[in-house]
Formats: sequence, structure tokens, C-alpha cells
Amino acid sequence: MVLAATNVFTQTNNYEKDSTAIVTVLVNQKDAWNKYDIETFMESYLKSNDLAFYGSSGVIKGWQATLERYKKAYPSEAHFGILNFVFNEIAPIDEGSYYVMGEYHLTRPVGDANGIFMLILKKIDGEWKIIADTSASTD
Repeated sequence: MVLAATNVFTQTNNYEKDSTAIVTVLVNQKDAWNKYDIETFMESYLKSNDLAFYGSSGVIKGWQATLERYKKAYPSEAHFGILNFVFNEIAPIDEGSYYVMGEYHLTRPVGDANGIFMLILKKIDGEWKIIADTSASTD
């Protein structure tokens, strides 16, 4: 019984620590976006050809292709605007991997944009990295 209670405490403690670290990564990403700093924004993504981005224009594979997609879709500071996230759920998939479901809200001079997302993050070399991103507009 004590072992079971210790295991639950450890899992809860790990969840709180992991989810706090993941939120920190995503808030830093949002802050970079709001400074029109796409390179820092992209640091939260796995810099690999294994990165997958699923959006309205289809599947994009790879970090460089994802960067290029962002640059094409958001060509100016007016297109970037101000980003805000709502995190609806953060849950473990397995040890060292989580999914995050939420909403994004862009306030910008060229027209606001809103949508939903699901991210998969994995702890790699001690850092949380987005390995898959599914985003869709709700406008």
C-alpha cells in the first residue's frame, strides 16, 4: 500500500514538473512570436527531418520545411500580430512524451486568426521539443 501511494505521488510530482516545464517552453515560444522572432520561436521544435507539421495545406515534414512554411504564411510583422495560447489539456503519452491540446488567438492588423492545436512534445537530451504539431483554423 505504501509503495502504491509513493508511486502515485511520484507520478503526480513528475506530471506537475513536466507540465510546468512544457508550459514554460510554449510561453517562451509565444513571447518569441510576439517579438517577430521566428528563429527563436522555432527553437522549441525538434530540429530534424522527423518533425511533422499537420495543417490546412497538408503535412509538412522537417524543421527547415516548417520554418519555410511559417515564413510564407506569416510574411510580415503585421501577419504575426500578437499571439496568445489557451492550454486546454496537457497529458502524458508515456514517460518523456506529452500531448498539449489548446487554442491559439492571433490579434493582428491584417485580420485576427483563431484556431486549435495539438502538439506532441518529447524530452530529448533534457529539453522538451515539439515533435509533431497539428494546427487548424476555427475562423
